[in-house]
Amino acid sequence: MEYQLYINGKWKNTESGSVVSDLNPADGSVYAQVHFAGPAEVEEAVAAADHAWKSWAETPAADKEAILLKAGDWMQEHIDEVAGVLMDESGSAFGKAYFEAGFAVDLFRAAAGECRRVFGEIQQQAPGEISMIRRLPFGVVAGIAPFNFPLLLALKKVVYALAAGNTFVLKPASATPVSGVMIAKALDAAGLPAGVFNLIPGSGEAVGNRLVEDPRVKMVAFTGSTAVGKGIAARASVLFKKYSLEMGGKNPLILLRDFDLDQAVRIAGFGAFFHQGQICMCTSRLIVEEPLYDKFCEKFTAYAKTMKVGDPHAMDTVIGPLIKKEQCAIIDSQIEDAVSKGAVLLTGGTHEGNYYQPTVLKDVTPDMRIFYEESFGPVTSIIKAKDAQDAVRLCNDNEYGLSSSLLTNDLSNAMALSLEMEAGMVHINNATVSDNSTVAFGGVKNSGVGREGGSYSIDEFTELKWITVQYTPAQLPF
Repeated sequence: MEYQLYINGKWKNTESGSVVSDLNPADGSVYAQVHFAGPAEVEEAVAAADHAWKSWAETPAADKEAILLKAGDWMQEHIDEVAGVLMDESGSAFGKAYFEAGFAVDLFRAAAGECRRVFGEIQQQAPGEISMIRRLPFGVVAGIAPFNFPLLLALKKVVYALAAGNTFVLKPASATPVSGVMIAKALDAAGLPAGVFNLIPGSGEAVGNRLVEDPRVKMVAFTGSTAVGKGIAARASVLFKKYSLEMGGKNPLILLRDFDLDQAVRIAGFGAFFHQGQICMCTSRLIVEEPLYDKFCEKFTAYAKTMKVGDPHAMDTVIGPLIKKEQCAIIDSQIEDAVSKGAVLLTGGTHEGNYYQPTVLKDVTPDMRIFYEESFGPVTSIIKAKDAQDAVRLCNDNEYGLSSSLLTNDLSNAMALSLEMEAGMVHINNATVSDNSTVAFGGVKNSGVGREGGSYSIDEFTELKWITVQYTPAQLPF
């Protein structure tokens, strides 16, 4: 199957780029041929978005809403096709693929509702004066999406930016471009005006950097690694350009002594192994209070061994393939380093092809690479804490601050501790892996800048303008 670029409302072949083989990570076979953009296509896409944005910004909210609802209907009607793309292109297991496809439907519908809720403010500042603060779209927004949730995390940017009145140029991850094609198909079928959304797969150098550095692009929304995000921030800052960055995480789960052990095992297992651990908010550090430590290690290891590794299309598969084999070598080196410094490998640590076995280490300490570094695989570390305060200290001993979990039956203590935990999201008695279309999703520290979801996305994708109206003669000092 061959997939084209989508620019200015039309499907087209690349002229200055190349046609690239999109590989299935399960077996390395060629899944699709995809047209990658070059400099000419980047220019064409940005020009189309720049030309269309004023008209789109002035489009009535009801019309924007109707288009997004129609796009959501298309996604629902084609949910099997979309889930199939996610399984074959990104290695998503059956359950994850259908979850993501269903979430995409919800995002279209949630964003449709925000079209009528781009709220401003009126203040009474002085006699005879109306003081208004309005929210206005930036214009052209560029989105750079990751491979792990290629549909959901791209769409979170696209739909809310459009709802706020912006136009959009999307660069999907190079490893998962066809997921971006699904977004273009949905919006095209819904009758979105030409130029409002443009899809240009390509490399970071050929496409991503050009989008960030183009002065017509007024905002960049990115999800990906912290290293790449910092580079985007540096480039965007030269132009004083707005950016939103959702980056890495080394997410902790704190288990206190009063919580049910079996429930803790299930929560930790889902958080650690969902989508092979290839999620920025996966649970990669299990910080367990000392009285439960040994028993938790035993039960969690047994639970990890039950995870089925295999064909993403099988309904009972939990662990599918990693997106690329190079990640296996990175994980191997982290495990070797940890074991050489005293960690104990309880299970896993092996792989066949891109399939990495669910892996559990215990007695992990801060002098080991795996304590701080992202693994982006089905690997988690169990860390002993003396008490609740020590657990919070270990939680915060990291450059990242995306998601976190706190498991305890003492909700009063939980609320107090949640304020001490350095993370953008704290989930009490649930997994670090949690999302919703309308919440304020995002991190602190090296995990990012900005928030995504519902009205919080509308805030991100708009800028404020102060307007005053003097309806009686102004009283001036001279």
